[in-house]
Amino acid sequence: MPSVVGLLEQRELGARRRVDELREEADRVQAELAVAEREWREWAIACSRVGEVLAPVDESGQDPARAEGTAPAAGEQTGKTPQVPEAAKRKSQVPVWREGLAWSVLSVDYQRILTALADRDRLRQGPLTCQELAVLFGLDAVPARVEALRSKAKRLVARGWLAEGQPGRFTLAAGVAGRGGGS
Repeated sequence: MPSVVGLLEQRELGARRRVDELREEADRVQAELAVAEREWREWAIACSRVGEVLAPVDESGQDPARAEGTAPAAGEQTGKTPQVPEAAKRKSQVPVWREGLAWSVLSVDYQRILTALADRDRLRQGPLTCQELAVLFGLDAVPARVEALRSKAKRLVARGWLAEGQPGRFTLAAGVAGRGGGS
């Protein structure tokens, strides 16, 4: 007969896997959104430029709007001003770790790295490489993905969240270990 604790751990593991899957899906959607927004801004600029080129030119050969200092803004040709969503403006910030700082101040990507390393620490399984992290997150362990994780891990090391005892092998920093403020 299985123990209650064992059943609870199985359920917790299933729930954690589901959360990881949803986070990956959210990351994918965010990346697609950023690409679509960039393309949209480029098209808005193109429309604006075409409008400037096609605008009537006065006898001096200058665009009247430019001569008056009132060049049309991107999107005026369509009557819509492109708005950049707040999520596209934000850059992921990694604050310097200090006692009592919750993991929730970090973006989801950084929290996932900390959670994976906290699980390893809790199970006393030792440090992880970025390639192992990529596989753990269900990503293809291609150089681009591994290097993206390495960049994030190095940033966490520089800010005191992680330690790199051996080159390329990451663990939670001593003060951060066991503090699952983001779990």
